Amino acid sequence: MTLPRSAADVLSGHVVFEIESIDRMYLNVWQPRLQHGAGAAAFFTSHRGHAYASTALMDPMTKAFVADIHHFIGARGLDLVHFGKERKDEVTQRYLAGFGGAEGVLYVGRAQEKATVWRTQRRYHADGSSYAWLVKTSALVNFFYFYCVDADFGPFFLKFCTYFPYTAKLCINGHEWAKRQAARAGIGFEALDNGFAAGDAAALQAICDRLGPPDIDGLLRKWLRILPHPFTADDIAAGYRYELSILQAEFSLTQVLDAPAAGRIFFEQVIRDNLDIGRPDQAALVFGRRIVRKGRRATPGRFRTRVITSGVVPSLHIDYKHSKVKQYHNCDMRSHAASGCVERRAGLCQGRSPGQRRKTCPRRDVRAGLLGWRVRSSRESPRVPDPSGGHRRGEGRAG
Repeated sequence: MTLPRSAADVLSGHVVFEIESIDRMYLNVWQPRLQHGAGAAAFFTSHRGHAYASTALMDPMTKAFVADIHHFIGARGLDLVHFGKERKDEVTQRYLAGFGGAEGVLYVGRAQEKATVWRTQRRYHADGSSYAWLVKTSALVNFFYFYCVDADFGPFFLKFCTYFPYTAKLCINGHEWAKRQAARAGIGFEALDNGFAAGDAAALQAICDRLGPPDIDGLLRKWLRILPHPFTADDIAAGYRYELSILQAEFSLTQVLDAPAAGRIFFEQVIRDNLDIGRPDQAALVFGRRIVRKGRRATPGRFRTRVITSGVVPSLHIDYKHSKVKQYHNCDMRSHAASGCVERRAGLCQGRSPGQRRKTCPRRDVRAGLLGWRVRSSRESPRVPDPSGGHRRGEGRAG
């Protein structure tokens, strides 16, 4: 086998398996009508028939919701884990190791986190009389994490804030969904911890391309019927229904190479050709624009490129504002993988307030926009001039 001489050679002639897929997605689960003061007040006055809106009316909802959660835990014999310094993923892996069913709830976790909540503020009319006014504030409140296994999506979690308006977060893994769909369709594959290493590339890619908003929304609706939440059937019938929007999304391109050396050559060439400073532990490239670090006109976000060699596993990180691209080499699986983590301010969501968030966008928008950007960035990174001019060492140009 002839070894490649550049990063471009690696990607053009030594990739034996390639899959693009949605990786992890972290989604807002929120009530659109309860994100502004008028909507929150209307929930208690127009919908529930109270004379006025006040946080005193929210407290019974919170207590009933928490009581329902504890009843759910007791009725199903689940463990209630109080999260501390141990990583949540490590706790979940222990429960997954002992889980033998097709789907179900692994355990429930509890943690205190900051959240945006409503409080009542006393305001005054011109004549001096007072009235109650709902304002948003932040508070440290309890969150309950429901770690579950779904027959279609595999492991996921849904966490609820226990204070009005009871927003939640849903975290899924697109690779786990694709693995289950492939196994159900009888398509053979070799799995990575978080992806595919071998198999029918065309069939697996077709499955990965199918994951879209209807599937994710269906997962949420299914588990909202199983898990406790604070809204009644009358609330839902009146239009107070949880909606989804994307908070953070990760997209991956996995490329399996024909030899481990090809992956090492790829990163050696990226470091040498793009940085020309040897093999650093960490290096930074300055973007071609003025970056203001401090003051009122400070440029938002981070702008940097890092090439890191940690032990023997090289990785390349590119940060631009709130978007990230990461490339790393898995020597054991002979793979070169690239994944991008695009947070909501990178274009997946519109605006900063919950009322401006965009719902789970159509599949074509995701692939044509963010996934296309991420794949393009990954593939164009090695397209740099060859310092040797295309000749081997010891050779020269004619003329």
